[in-house]
Amino acid sequence: MSGHSKWANIKHKKAKEDASRGKAFTKLSKEMTVCAKESGDIPSNPRLRTLVEKARHLNMPLDNIKRAIQKGTGELPGISYESQMYEGHGPAGTAVMVEMLTDNKNRAIAELRHCFSRKGGTIGENGSVSWMFNKKGVVKATGTLSEDQLLEALIDFNIDDISKEEDLCIITCDLKDLEAVKNKTAESGMKIETSEIEWVAKDKMAIASEDEEKVMEFLSAIDELDDVQNVYSNAG
Repeated sequence: MSGHSKWANIKHKKAKEDASRGKAFTKLSKEMTVCAKESGDIPSNPRLRTLVEKARHLNMPLDNIKRAIQKGTGELPGISYESQMYEGHGPAGTAVMVEMLTDNKNRAIAELRHCFSRKGGTIGENGSVSWMFNKKGVVKATGTLSEDQLLEALIDFNIDDISKEEDLCIITCDLKDLEAVKNKTAESGMKIETSEIEWVAKDKMAIASEDEEKVMEFLSAIDELDDVQNVYSNAG
């Protein structure tokens, strides 16, 4: 179907590196703590269930998962995190959305502004680029099935896009179909890497070869900030 996003592939590889050094555990713990404030009951909280599945996939210790949830429910003392979404432009005019969870909003935005400026980007007002994105279900899986084979297996669902590079397949679907698409993909013999709600660009922006490295370095630098949970871009 449509072209593969190089940033999506870099994020996938980077997530494995982050897991090996524990950074992914820190991000997941913060997100589970915030999510568990609504409900610490995993079966009845779909978002929390997805986060726990992701944590287990990354081999996060069960004690870490339990503590993160208990901090959210108030069973254990914990830090209060605030969710923030920032928008802006990166090198070559790329649109960027940055999701943050922080216990110090002033520090977080100062670090983000500095990183944007240092790497050739600018932070914009709310709504400056969000209109270029939609919230979608995104399933990332590895395996041998081709795009056509997956499309055939998922024909009954609202699939927006299927792209594959090497053995990583990214399936974008309607939010309401996310769980069913994940399950059907697994039934088809693919290994589920992640299944999440993401901000997906309505149209991918082709990046000139001379700008590609600068754009990817910019996105990676933003993603490295401690308070950043997710970075979304329309970079193709």
